[in-house]
Amino acid sequence: MAEQRKLAAILAADVVGFSRLTGADEEGTLARLRALRSDVIDPTITVYNGRVVKRTGDGALVEFRSVVDAVRCAIEVQNAMLERNAGLPPERRIEFRIGIHLGDVVEESDGDLMGDGVNIAARLEGVAQPGAICLSDDAYRQVRSRLDLVITDLGETKLKNIAEPMRIYALQAGNAAQARPRLAARADQSARLALPDKPSIAVLPFTNMSGDPDQEYFVDGISEDLITALSRIRWFFVIARNSCFAYKGQSPDVREVARVLGVAYVLEGSVRKVGNRVRVTAQLIDGLSGKHVWAQRYDRDLEDIFAVQDEITATLVGAIEPELGKAERERARANRPDDLHAWDLYRRGLWHTYKRTREDLAEAHQLFRQAIAIDPRMARAYAATEEAFFFQFVGGYVDTGAAAKADALRFAEKAVELDGQDAFNHYALGRALTLVRRHDSAVFELRKAVELNPSFAQAHYALGMTLATGGQPEASLPHIDLAMRLSPQDPYFGQFLVRKAEACLFLGRLQEAIEAAERSLREPNIQWSRWAILAAAHAHLGRMEDAKRSVEGLHAFRPDIDLAFIRDYWPIADAAALNCLVEGLRKAGLSEA
Repeated sequence: MAEQRKLAAILAADVVGFSRLTGADEEGTLARLRALRSDVIDPTITVYNGRVVKRTGDGALVEFRSVVDAVRCAIEVQNAMLERNAGLPPERRIEFRIGIHLGDVVEESDGDLMGDGVNIAARLEGVAQPGAICLSDDAYRQVRSRLDLVITDLGETKLKNIAEPMRIYALQAGNAAQARPRLAARADQSARLALPDKPSIAVLPFTNMSGDPDQEYFVDGISEDLITALSRIRWFFVIARNSCFAYKGQSPDVREVARVLGVAYVLEGSVRKVGNRVRVTAQLIDGLSGKHVWAQRYDRDLEDIFAVQDEITATLVGAIEPELGKAERERARANRPDDLHAWDLYRRGLWHTYKRTREDLAEAHQLFRQAIAIDPRMARAYAATEEAFFFQFVGGYVDTGAAAKADALRFAEKAVELDGQDAFNHYALGRALTLVRRHDSAVFELRKAVELNPSFAQAHYALGMTLATGGQPEASLPHIDLAMRLSPQDPYFGQFLVRKAEACLFLGRLQEAIEAAERSLREPNIQWSRWAILAAAHAHLGRMEDAKRSVEGLHAFRPDIDLAFIRDYWPIADAAALNCLVEGLRKAGLSEA
């Protein structure tokens, strides 16, 4: 092959003070460096689609297809080195300096790279501090809007043998990504979570490498399918979708993710979809050590994407619990639609459903109905239609009358009729039955959902709600607590707390109800029901000023709300529970009509 010129992301790295280290202990230093290459560096380069161009004793030159991949690889290597060096005296630590540049290079016939792009990357590495990563301005522009990084602007810097000064940026290991404020706020609480007594895993949202924002729904669907597939394996403890997706758009330290979510393993990856081809890259990481347990890349025609999912799931089971054997490896394949276009519409609908705005829920409802029109036997589309209605009902965006509820119930019943082995379908039917106050039937369906999928946080949450409003508040609390444990970073975590407050109110544990309701108000995505429970609990305790302030908060969300609306809207089948709520709100000053 003749030489060719191209644009490439180049990473240059070397060991700080390598001559000093080998002078003090040549054999030990070389052995540790070889171990680092085999255990950390080379697997990480492979996962991020890198190509080692050359090694220079203590250093390496690596080509990546994108700056995003190069930076993620560098972050992972540097963070792994922090752990490797913990507790070692300074004279025995192996530390890397890394430089990354996006520039023009010449590729020789043997694959070697030459040119200014290579030279600049090498000079950036030379000015980096130990454990740090230096980016050129060209490289930084590629990642500043894609990765949530803590960056130091070093300004215009003169690099050796480079004619013009360059603006460069420094990224220090250990500060590679900023957690969202809510994640950080709950970190201390989550740090106390004990690991479950069975293999536990969180699937982070896969990264969309297609460069097309319109493909986000497709990439999210891959992650959700894996969560569902793993959840159907009974011996796994799987963190719920919403907590995993709290990390969407970030590049977190997987060890921190594992600590916060209370799991032993983290699965992450990326999806690149071009035309009718898709590339899925996945890696399983030990949450304690940060080491790669397994990594693989799959190139498939789009029609084979379900086979890819099954292959990843089966491999994960083999990697985590090989002794379980092939007979019990996976029960990952749900019913698949015959028409991929219908499945595509369904996935688009789910993407809108999770946003839960008035406009997104209306769009989701339309997409699910379009999917059903194309494939009338697509069970999940019927169930998803009911779920979209449920969130429209909760948000007050649609008709809440009996006819609308009955319509949603028919969709959920059809889903179970078509596929009675899918937990999501029974969950949707249980929700619909709760809305029409058929609580005994709802409990049956929701228990079936958690039997089919023990890690289904939303089903446990819905079962807790139905038990509490059906006259069994004591029995509801374990399910609510389990929902919070399965999805500790859920964007709608406040709803779990509302259900806990509701159950405690009905049990007469009024101070606990107040504490849970007040905690829910510190969570995002507030709904008016939180203020209603808080007002009733304060009133029953005789704290009338607090009760009246809570009613004011309630009216800020729903100015027209009154006791008649509460009776009609709140799906409470137990007379004593309904009386507890209504009388508390009456004492708090809520009018009859």
